[in-house]
Amino acid sequence: MGSNSEQEHDDGHVVLFPFMSKGHTIPLLHLAHLFLARRLCVTVFTTPANRSFIDQYLADTSATVISLPFPQNIPEIPAGIESTDKLPSIDLFYPFALATIHMQFDFERALTTLPRVTFMVSDGFFWWTLDSAAKFGFPRFVFYGFGNYALSVSSFVSQNRLLHGPESDDELITVTRFPWIKITKKYFDDAFRGADHNRQASQASEFHVMSVVAAARSHGMIVNSFYELEPVFTDYWNTECGPKAWCVGPLFHHAQDEPHDVLGDKPTWVDWLDKKLEEGSKVLYVAFGSQAELSAEQIQEIALGLENSMVNFLWVMRSKQYSSDTATMDIKGFEERVKRRGMVVKEWVDQKWILMHESVQGFVSHCGWNSVMESICAGVPILAWPMMADQPINAKFVVEEVNVGLRVETCDGSPKGFVKSEGLEKMVKELMEGEKGEMARREAKKLAEVARKAASEGGSSWSTLQLLIDETTCNKNTRFQTISREG
Repeated sequence: MGSNSEQEHDDGHVVLFPFMSKGHTIPLLHLAHLFLARRLCVTVFTTPANRSFIDQYLADTSATVISLPFPQNIPEIPAGIESTDKLPSIDLFYPFALATIHMQFDFERALTTLPRVTFMVSDGFFWWTLDSAAKFGFPRFVFYGFGNYALSVSSFVSQNRLLHGPESDDELITVTRFPWIKITKKYFDDAFRGADHNRQASQASEFHVMSVVAAARSHGMIVNSFYELEPVFTDYWNTECGPKAWCVGPLFHHAQDEPHDVLGDKPTWVDWLDKKLEEGSKVLYVAFGSQAELSAEQIQEIALGLENSMVNFLWVMRSKQYSSDTATMDIKGFEERVKRRGMVVKEWVDQKWILMHESVQGFVSHCGWNSVMESICAGVPILAWPMMADQPINAKFVVEEVNVGLRVETCDGSPKGFVKSEGLEKMVKELMEGEKGEMARREAKKLAEVARKAASEGGSSWSTLQLLIDETTCNKNTRFQTISREG
């Protein structure tokens, strides 16, 4: 790319292939910086529409970025859509993900032009890259972006068919391998439970089977976590499941050393947070990731709850998170009413800089794993409001396992239910001003220090990453035998 600001690289060559979603891409870009610092050559694959974002993160490094054309004329996927945050609906995720197999030919053709690859880290959603790795004779590590808690609980629940019993959707089920954990069927998406019987469910089943089989036959799993955070579940995964989980996080910790000007001009929300810090005001950060789709009714309840809470807040709202012109008009009026203590941002932000800002003392979060890790690193407690995928399990981990958060109150008590304004107001006040919120804040700050030590030289994650590199690069002069999906 640009001039090389890292050391000269002579200890191997790693290929990174992140999925086309910022929540999946950013951790692997942090990992790229770590590999570069350990004297590895790095090549990152992406698509043309995602290229500029990746170039920004890898500016002034020796990393090579290669663009592969995204498949065209895919039924259901609008032309020009190359990332999940641009999809008109999250319901199109599976057609989008399944379409990526058409990139395999161009991917393998590009591999023939590269120096010998020592190993590859590809997103778990690219199941087909296992075959490519086998064909070219290098090991594939898989990256899913989950923690070991969610991986372990989901795996045990699936293998033991705990969701197929007579219990109702709301009835508590004991995860017998970890008997202190109680879940309901509503903690899992319908596709995972086999509760749907339509075309989308068929696509979901096909996709999950291929991804899980490919992951199981990969050389290892890169996990954005640190051993001290979830030792019971890391040990369980590595002794009873597999492939081996290599905890090398928090990958976010390295990002603290990346240049702040990756965002370009100083965003207005940075100035706003700076002013709140000067005032001595605590700020609540509110964000639900790039995939969540919120109804107009839910948006209005959030606005009313924040307004009535009287706390200072920064609310990052994606355009797809409100579904009508009416909701947009209501938000504009809301912004005017709360302008002295609230700010609504309707653009992508680099979340880590918000969470690391000294004024931010709470986070209303969907509990995507990246957000959980970033919040822990910043020592900021979470008000957990899961929406989909692994988020309900992550929320349980945040609130019940490591005690760094509180749970939002839903109308029906389910993990993904509707939230009324008064319930949000109550829990926002508790997080920012109450005793339970203060306890969660203390625990978060303790974990932040543990995370810092794990990622520092000699720490558990630092050492694990070095061991991974040592074990793979010692094979760089011999052909590495991997097992293809055909077995």
